[in-house]
Amino acid sequence: MHCRSKEQDIFNSAAVLFLGVQNASSVQPVVAVERTVFYRERAAGMYSALPYANAQVLVELPYVFAQVVVYGLITYKMIGFEWTATKFFWYLFFMYFTLLYYTYYGMMAVAVTPNYHIASIISSAFYGIWNLFSGFVIPRTRMLVWWRWYYWGCPMSWTLYGLIASQFADIKDTLEGGQTVEQFVRDYYGVKHDFLGVVAAVILGITVLFAFIFAIFIRSFNFQRR
Repeated sequence: MHCRSKEQDIFNSAAVLFLGVQNASSVQPVVAVERTVFYRERAAGMYSALPYANAQVLVELPYVFAQVVVYGLITYKMIGFEWTATKFFWYLFFMYFTLLYYTYYGMMAVAVTPNYHIASIISSAFYGIWNLFSGFVIPRTRMLVWWRWYYWGCPMSWTLYGLIASQFADIKDTLEGGQTVEQFVRDYYGVKHDFLGVVAAVILGITVLFAFIFAIFIRSFNFQRR
């Protein structure tokens, strides 16, 4: 039996998004320590900035993939999503790239700050803003008009949009209020299933952007004290 009979079931499904903050926070002290080693080795002529940054980016791919597969297999059915190959693929896709861009964001924050303590403070401020404008706390349809622009600039809003669109926006089942699931997510969240391809491309683009910015900042900034 799938959890589609109540609006609250759809709200609950979005709670899985907050796992990314843990990824970003846990990677920051590791990157900070490795950056110190990188400074020393670069000064000795052993390391070059971009290959080092690329290695840091690439090494996260298998770790996050393993995390998503284990997490997805455990939680997918527990949440109540429909067990189809397409929907499960979309779930893994959005969770994978969401955890990746959170991880790269954490790395990027370290690259632009002197230490991971400052990076953690700055990151925490953005996590709060992302959560506020993601559409989870306040749906886009209920945001003040002059703040809706930030919804489209918020990475988490694209993840939430993709998750809801892929799992619920094509379901014709009727909720307790009389609306179909498709109508409810369209009216309440402003989510449309036919926008799914664009959302997937944007999520991929955000991930690449954060990784690219990390690489550029690692090459450009040097906080080592002589």
